[in-house]
Amino acid sequence: MAKSILICDDAAFMRMMIKDILVKNGYSIAGEAENGAKAVEKYAETQPDLVLMDITMPEMDGIQALKKIKAADPNASVVMCSAMGQQAMVIESIQSGARDFIVKPFQPDRVLEAVKKAVD
Repeated sequence: MAKSILICDDAAFMRMMIKDILVKNGYSIAGEAENGAKAVEKYAETQPDLVLMDITMPEMDGIQALKKIKAADPNASVVMCSAMGQQAMVIESIQSGARDFIVKPFQPDRVLEAVKKAVD
């Protein structure tokens, strides 16, 4: 059974790029969300094995969404993604329960490494 992954990013092309990497490597896509509020909703609906969460998004940022998802499901696996290598955000993400952190632009190998580490 393929591991299901929820992709959360406000940029449609980033979601498409991530989806492409994952599908080619045998993962199934549980859904997509364009902001943190939608991510929390979709997580509750789909119960994916993993969430790939962008940090900078409208309505609710990825760190707030991470905290809400972890509050609802302490066993949730979330890997954060961000274009900005901001140390404070990385640290806050990990302290809030993120499994890993990927920096954009994505290297497909790095995405797969983070996903494998989080779900296998």
